[in-house]
Amino acid sequence: MRTTELVSGFRQSAPYVNAHRGKTFVIMLGGEAIMQPGIRSIINDIALLNSLGIKVVLVYGARPQINQALTQAGLEPQYHNRVRVTDDDSFKLIKQVAGALQLDITARLSMSLSNTPMQGAQINVVSGNFVIAQPLGVDEGIDYFHSGRVRRIDTTGIRRQLDNNGIVLMGPIAASVTGESFNLTAEEIATQVAIRLKADKMIGFNEVGGITGDNGDITAELMPNRAEDIMQQLELQEDACVGTVAFLRAAVTACRSGVPRCHLVSYSEDGSLLQELFSRDGIGTQVVTESAEKLRRAVISDIGGILDLIRPLEQQGLLVRRSREQLEMEIDYFTLIERDGLVIGCAALYPFPEDNVGEFACLAVHPDYRDADRGTTLLRSVIQQARQRKYDRLFALTTRSIHWFLEHGFELVTVEDLPAQKKQLYNYQRRSKILALDL
Repeated sequence: MRTTELVSGFRQSAPYVNAHRGKTFVIMLGGEAIMQPGIRSIINDIALLNSLGIKVVLVYGARPQINQALTQAGLEPQYHNRVRVTDDDSFKLIKQVAGALQLDITARLSMSLSNTPMQGAQINVVSGNFVIAQPLGVDEGIDYFHSGRVRRIDTTGIRRQLDNNGIVLMGPIAASVTGESFNLTAEEIATQVAIRLKADKMIGFNEVGGITGDNGDITAELMPNRAEDIMQQLELQEDACVGTVAFLRAAVTACRSGVPRCHLVSYSEDGSLLQELFSRDGIGTQVVTESAEKLRRAVISDIGGILDLIRPLEQQGLLVRRSREQLEMEIDYFTLIERDGLVIGCAALYPFPEDNVGEFACLAVHPDYRDADRGTTLLRSVIQQARQRKYDRLFALTTRSIHWFLEHGFELVTVEDLPAQKKQLYNYQRRSKILALDL
């Protein structure tokens, strides 16, 4: 059983390994995540991404560590409009905390221990003056002192290090053109780096591993507008996780500026980063510029994916067998659902223009995706295509899905109701039920 699960998992992850190789990920590791017992595993998994050919920029935060250090020193953390006010005394401690974390993370990424993903690895961790800061100045009469924001990012320098297979490590302290240092938020640095590098993904962490819906389940996917609504709702809650709100704000900004996907995963669940990136459904929440699933017409390069989808159903006798050559000739009839480059559903509209009708055929949905009514999505698409062609009727043949078709408005008819060409091909041994939908 264990071997089967290992092989199945490895095969499922392989397309994602290939898809992610050479891509740029900006990972935002908040101070809350760094405090967790599982931080060692998270760092190991980040190193594993690097070994798989993924270009990693790691931006770390230190919000809880800074607050703890300030409290221990008898200094009260000060904020204005949710932005830290960094006076001289605070800044001395903040630089100490940020510097210590940078050294700790660099040391963890430099490990080469047996029984870890980094066994025998030599990872170059590069830090530097890639971010140029400027002061926030004064707002509503409040002087932010040493709190700053991003002014410029040396994208050329970052790419040079990434191309040399290094992990670029950035903290919340950045220098200015005047030689001063300023305290920035990790969220702003990660967002601006992701935007200006044109990163493929930005990744953050929280405790629950995403955004929970009303039913308590993790919401798999959010568009920026919906993510912004949730962020605004969370800002009104006193017990809302600051890191979650900050990530949503960063993700909305990043997506609207061209970063395709921003992932929020758990820092408590071991391996959540890998499960999110290398499994079909992931485990966290994605804020995306467009849905991960696409409904589109099939092209010749989809034949392999369609064959993988329909072969098991053909072997079970649920679908009539189609050869690759037949599919090549009929590919224009097919509509499919694609997720992350994988075909997870398909259906075909076979034309019978002489009778002004069409056949709904070859409906198949991947077993892992049969719980979200994707079959209905495909049927609606085919119905729309049939209506655009001004067909009078759509018919279907089935041996097992009679009730599904009846629920969608089809009615049982006889062989005599089939178009003449289809009537000649009807298999009386198979005895498929015939259903029709008037359009």
